[in-house]
Amino acid sequence: MKGFRLTLVVLAFLAIGIAPSAAAQSGLTPHFEAWLSSHGYGGYDFGRGDVPGGSTGGKTGDGDTVVNQPVIFIHGNGDSALGTGVLGMTGWSSSLAYFQSKGYRSSELYATTWGPADSLQSALQYHSQSHLERLRAFIQAVKAYTGAAKVDIVAHSMGVTLARKAIKGGAGHDSLGGGSYNLGASLTSSVDSFVGISGGNRGLVACYLTGPTTPTCGNTNGLYPGYLVGFYGPFGVSEFLTDLNATSRFEAAYRFSIWSTVDEVIGYGNLVYGRYTSQIPGQTGEKRYGSVPYGHFGCKDQTGAVQWKMVTAHSGY
Repeated sequence: MKGFRLTLVVLAFLAIGIAPSAAAQSGLTPHFEAWLSSHGYGGYDFGRGDVPGGSTGGKTGDGDTVVNQPVIFIHGNGDSALGTGVLGMTGWSSSLAYFQSKGYRSSELYATTWGPADSLQSALQYHSQSHLERLRAFIQAVKAYTGAAKVDIVAHSMGVTLARKAIKGGAGHDSLGGGSYNLGASLTSSVDSFVGISGGNRGLVACYLTGPTTPTCGNTNGLYPGYLVGFYGPFGVSEFLTDLNATSRFEAAYRFSIWSTVDEVIGYGNLVYGRYTSQIPGQTGEKRYGSVPYGHFGCKDQTGAVQWKMVTAHSGY
């Protein structure tokens, strides 16, 4: 049974089926790498040269301008910035290609890999202090480097809940990674549009079956949706999610979700105890799908136009 439970969670976070549609710049530009090193961010290794497609973004030189508001893409569990090409994991290749077709350049499009980019380690990933601090620092670095007043953020799957907390800031407790921590003040004023795709904001339905038996499905910093006692509950919901959803509208000035009722990862019509888990509390708008190919990964890889409209025009839903 333990092996079956682990398999369920691993399968839940595999990116399957859609090949990358274009070749975005692989790796951060030397100009951005040099800036990161000279501004105290070198220790984060945002470039992630150890992972195929580990990062993207940066200026080509001092004369390279930033015209469009920078967009930061945050991938899901087991994936990487551009996708590893293993088991169909695609990262943000399709979305980056679409934004590039609309005139965005490498100086305006950014992504880094926050995890091991290994699907076999998916069940071990959770909303850890290290993941949160890494993503928060990347958001702050991109904003400072580009000189932009605000940035836009597009996130997928577990990247949605990680990004929401990175923006919200504040206290947390990671018993597996050092204990109590405080991320600092909210970054809300730094984010214009936040787009959350196929997120598990109220928990992951797959964790119904496993219970809080893995870090990913944990009831402290995982995606455990809780349990019912009769018609009452849910009880035992992940402490991380409870804190995250205790307040709303902190993600950005405009908050959107893209999701599907045929999500093959979340399952159960996207419902967690009668509520759609991919909806973001206090969201501005949403784009909902109900048929293939718009499942968990199709909602990411085939909605570049929707993401772009949400980011640039605060519409598309």
